[in-house]
Amino acid sequence: MRIDLSRRQVLHAAGFALLAPTLGHARALAAAADVVPEPPSGFDSATTAEAATRGLDLAGRTALVTGATSGIGMETMRVLALRGAHVIATARSRDKAEAARRGMRGRITPVVLDLADFDSVRACAAQVRALSPKLDALVCNAGIVLDRLEQVRGLEKQFVVNHLGHFLLVNELLAQVRAAAQGRVVVLGSGDHERAPTGGIQFDDLSGAGWNARYSHSKLANGLFSLELARRLRGTSATANCVTPGHTRTNILRDVGNAYRDSARTVQVGAATPCYAAVHPAIAGVSGTYLRDFRAAAQGAHQRDAAMARRLWDVSAALTRKT
Repeated sequence: MRIDLSRRQVLHAAGFALLAPTLGHARALAAAADVVPEPPSGFDSATTAEAATRGLDLAGRTALVTGATSGIGMETMRVLALRGAHVIATARSRDKAEAARRGMRGRITPVVLDLADFDSVRACAAQVRALSPKLDALVCNAGIVLDRLEQVRGLEKQFVVNHLGHFLLVNELLAQVRAAAQGRVVVLGSGDHERAPTGGIQFDDLSGAGWNARYSHSKLANGLFSLELARRLRGTSATANCVTPGHTRTNILRDVGNAYRDSARTVQVGAATPCYAAVHPAIAGVSGTYLRDFRAAAQGAHQRDAAMARRLWDVSAALTRKT
């Protein structure tokens, strides 16, 4: 109990130590896989998701959003549906998904998904395939932060939920993404990937990172997954990008101090770049990039490591039995 209490005290007293952007973000921008075009005039760190999608007609498009019951996922679901897309919204229970979509405009279909349970992931994918032959956007938003070690399938739970579950889901639905005219996979990452363990992904012990590095470990995996996915999609019309929404007031911050949480952006702003990456024509064809506030963002060297990304793909495929 003493250890858990001290961890929670650290989260409250210095939440930024786990989640805030690092000084490394002051470095020069890393070279992007593609040149990212400038966003429309006026798009900046205060732009909301509604503003970023204003004027877009998404009728006829289908988008899947994971973790749609709160925060960025819920706002992404709302805005894409508002613009005319059919949004397939996932949650760990149908009741939660139904409650989240209540009162929203547009077509929203709830589907149950527990990213910690690979059977649930496969069942969700089967439902999605039955609902739509194509996915114009697949937004991997769901995620957790834990202040103690929890394991599922013999692996650290944040790594399973934040990375492996999404890895399996995307692979199960990749044919649907490629069936769309310009299918897009958007993986939500974090500037916190730079706090991952020295050496990057801990392939010898995926649960071995220190407690305050486990979340960062999973977010580094998100970035590497999108990088390798983009490589594998070359020569197709489909794209994959990683997006950091910035320091946003979501449930992930519920255990940090009030001052830090209150300084965060609103979910309306946090969801803006994910929505932009998912549907905006200004970024059509761009793949393999790391975005923040609609532009290429600085990132740590490990997240640009193509060899590490390929190895992570192979390990993830073995762990999820997806080749």
